[in-house]
Amino acid sequence: MHWIQYIMIWILFPIKFLLGIPIRLFRLVYSRVSKTPAAVTVNPRPSSLRSAKRVQSLKDHIIHRTTDRRRGVVEDLHLAIEICIEAVFDVFHKAAHLLLSPSEAFGMLFSLFSSRRSGVKEDEDAVVASVSTSTLGETDPKPTERNTSFNQSLNTDARTCQDVITELGYPYEAIHVITADGYVLLLERIPRRDARKAVYLQHGILDSSMGWVSNGVVGSPAFAAYDQGFDVFLGNFRGLVSREHVNKNISSHQYWQYSINEHGMEDIPAMIEKIHQVKTAELRLSKPDIEEETNDDQPYKLCAICHSLGGAGMIMYVITRRIEGKPHRLSRLVLLSPAGFHSDSNLGFSVVERLLLLVAPILSPFVPAFYIPTRFFRMLLNKLARDLHNLPAVGGLVQTLMSYVVGGDSSNWVGVLGLPHYNMYDMPGVAFRVAIHLAQMKRTGKFRLFDYGSASANMKAYGSPEPLDLGEYYGLIDIPVDVVAGHKDRVIRPSMVKKHYKVMKDAGVDASYNEFEYAHLDFTFSHHEELLSYVMSRLLLVEPNSNHLANQKSLRSRKKGQVSS
Repeated sequence: MHWIQYIMIWILFPIKFLLGIPIRLFRLVYSRVSKTPAAVTVNPRPSSLRSAKRVQSLKDHIIHRTTDRRRGVVEDLHLAIEICIEAVFDVFHKAAHLLLSPSEAFGMLFSLFSSRRSGVKEDEDAVVASVSTSTLGETDPKPTERNTSFNQSLNTDARTCQDVITELGYPYEAIHVITADGYVLLLERIPRRDARKAVYLQHGILDSSMGWVSNGVVGSPAFAAYDQGFDVFLGNFRGLVSREHVNKNISSHQYWQYSINEHGMEDIPAMIEKIHQVKTAELRLSKPDIEEETNDDQPYKLCAICHSLGGAGMIMYVITRRIEGKPHRLSRLVLLSPAGFHSDSNLGFSVVERLLLLVAPILSPFVPAFYIPTRFFRMLLNKLARDLHNLPAVGGLVQTLMSYVVGGDSSNWVGVLGLPHYNMYDMPGVAFRVAIHLAQMKRTGKFRLFDYGSASANMKAYGSPEPLDLGEYYGLIDIPVDVVAGHKDRVIRPSMVKKHYKVMKDAGVDASYNEFEYAHLDFTFSHHEELLSYVMSRLLLVEPNSNHLANQKSLRSRKKGQVSS
C-alpha cells in the first residue's frame, strides 16, 4: 500500500504543485501584508508614504478577495482540476488498500450485500421523499430556498434591486404595473408615504433599476433623493428575458415587437399613472384636508431623472401627452445624456447603423431581439465578468477593447457586466425594433417616432405618411428641463445632448445645460459627488415655498367669498 501511494504522490506532485502556486502566492502575500508593522501605517516617513499606500491597497484587495465568495470561470476550472486529482488519488489509495487487505475487502462486500436486503424499505422511502421534493410546482413550499442554494453552489450573484435596498437598511415596495398592451412592468419604490415630493428614475438601454442603487448609500441617486425627503420610484422598461406579460403563452417574436414608441407612449404613462394613484390615495388617507390645501387633484410634486434611452422616452412621453391633451403630472425633468439625436457619432456606430438598416427586412422575422436566451450562457457571462474583475490584466484588456468599440468611451464597461442584474435568471435585452429605431434617428438626424417603412403603414399608425418629428414640438414642454452632458461621453456625444438644449431654448422651454467630465455610464454606475449635488439641487427647486402656498390660500378664500356673496 505504501509503495503504491508513494508512486502516485511522485506522479501527481508536479501537477498539484503547479496548480497550488497561485494559492501559495496568495497566502504568502496575505501573511506578509497582515504582518506589516503598525508603525508603517500610523506614522510613515515621506519617502515610504507611497509604498505604504501600495501595501494598504494590496491588503484591501486581498481582504476583498477573501470575503467575496463568488467565483469566475478560471477559478472554477482550477477548483475542478484539484477535485479531480484528489478523487483519482483517493480511488487509487482505496484500491491499493483493498488489494493488500483481502480479508477486509471480502468483509466489506459481505456487509454491502447483507445490508441491501434489510434496507430496501428505507431506500424506497428515501427515493419517494427525494422525488416528491425534486420538482417545483404550485404546492412546493420553499422554491426560494432551492433557487438560493442552487445559485450559491454556482457562486453567481443574482441579487435583485430589492436585495440591495433592504440590505442597506432602506424600506422597499414592489408595484406591478400592466400597460395598455399587456406588458407587466416592475415599478420599485423606496417609500416615504407622507412625502409630498416624489421622484421617478428611469434607466437607459440594457439597464434596469439596479443602476440607480448600484453605488451604495453614498453614491447612488436613489438613496440621495430618499435622504433628501423624496418618495423614490424606480421604473423598469419592458425587455427582460423573463418576458413578463398578461398573456402567459406569448411567443418570443410577439413579445419583442416594440420600438422606443412603446417605451415613451406605453411604459412611462402606465408607471406614472400608477405613481399618481398610489400617492394620491396615500396622501388623502393620511391628510384628509390636503385637497383643500392644494386645490388640485395632484397633492404632490413629481420630478423625473432619466438616463440615455430613458431621457428620449421621457421627452416623447411629455410631448405626446400634451398633444393628446392629457396631464403628464411632472414638475421637472433632469435628463442625463439623453438619447434622441445621433447624427454626430463615431465610425463604429455609423457602420452598425448602415448594416442594421440594410439587413432589417431579412433579419427581423428571425431575430426579434438581442439578448442571451439560455440560463447557462447567462451564468457563463456572469462568471466571466468575475474573472475580468479578479484578473486585472485581462479585465484591463477587455476594458480597452470595449472603449475602442464605442469610440473611445472610458466608462467602466467591465464593472457594469459584473452587476447583479446581469445574472443567470434574468437579463435586459434590446428589441430589434429599438435598434432599428435608433438607426433611423441617426440616418435622418431627427428625433422622431418609429418609421414602419411605408406611407400606408405610417398612415395606419399615425394618420400621416411620415412619423411625427418630436423636435418640432419641443414648444409643448411646459416644465423646466435640466440637460446634462458628459465631456468624455462617446456613446451620446455632448454635441448631440446640446442639440436637445438648443431646440428647447429656440422653442421657449425653460431649459438649462451643464456638462461634466464624465463618460456615458458614469452618470449612473460611478460615484461622483459633484453630479449628485447638482441633480439634488435641481430637484429641490420644485419644492413650493410658503409665499406660494399663502397666495393660493388667499386666492381660494376670495373665490369662496365671491361665491357666498
